[in-house]
Amino acid sequence: MSKRVTVRYFASVRELLGKGSETLETVAPTLADLRDELIARGAPYAEALARGKAVRMAIDQVMSAETAPLAEGSEIAFFPPVTGG
Repeated sequence: MSKRVTVRYFASVRELLGKGSETLETVAPTLADLRDELIARGAPYAEALARGKAVRMAIDQVMSAETAPLAEGSEIAFFPPVTGG
């Protein structure tokens, strides 16, 4: 079953994609499946979200594992790991 989610992109992911957010329909049951769905779109998604890249993910502003389930109306965020001092 399809669900509508808002996907937000931050930092280098945003720069590679050339946009900060989009709303889309997805059949992905988990964050991992959504990431794979986006990668399958080809460049620039494949580069920004590639499996070899460290990418953090959040659902509704809560850091989440790739196995986390998606729900209708969720806000998903993709961003690189952040370091600080």
